[in-house]
Amino acid sequence: MPLVIRRYRPSDKDTVLTLFGTCIREHTNPCFVNAMSSSFHHSVILALGIAGYLLGSVLGAVLLPTAWTGLVYYSCYKVYDGFVRLKLNTDMSDIVGNFMSRPDDCFWVAEAEVEGRTQIVGMVAVVGKQSGKEQYGELFRMIISPQVRRMGLGSKLAETVMAFSKERGFSKVVLETSSTQKPAVALYKKLGFRLVLELTQGELPDWIIWMSRITILRMEKDI
Repeated sequence: MPLVIRRYRPSDKDTVLTLFGTCIREHTNPCFVNAMSSSFHHSVILALGIAGYLLGSVLGAVLLPTAWTGLVYYSCYKVYDGFVRLKLNTDMSDIVGNFMSRPDDCFWVAEAEVEGRTQIVGMVAVVGKQSGKEQYGELFRMIISPQVRRMGLGSKLAETVMAFSKERGFSKVVLETSSTQKPAVALYKKLGFRLVLELTQGELPDWIIWMSRITILRMEKDI
């Protein structure tokens, strides 16, 4: 499938925001499956079931574990839905202003012909940062539509960011992703990114991150 990667245009906004929200919220179910596989949640569910039974209530033995499971799913949903809502109200509300107003920043979209018409099927952004005397690029908003996954678009978008960063004289490219986004983590490792930091705190309430058993991974690659 022929792909074209070009700079974002203001007329792309509605499509880009819809694709961003849809693809980020897709991570809810994998996050939930990962969380429920943890020994901690297994132990809590077992304990709640036993407690309900000992209190003489078969219904309680079912409802208490079910309520906990529902809370875990809610937490996983809030991780990604909360992220979408936060970004739609901040940097994604003005893509040109926040990602394209400086020479060291850029936002790209990928187009492909799907079902007979040209559609935006991916996006990625980079923002130039500085730490002391070191200048580097931070990769943001890597999104790929389900229609074109496993076709190499992720690699092409990341390579676009790295080529731009090298042209700007940056020393490296850094990014953050979540531990449950396993295909993304695998792609970044394949491209030569290495894990440099794991965080259990983010922009959402700590209890939501804790319940979802999610870890924020910071990765980087020298260029």
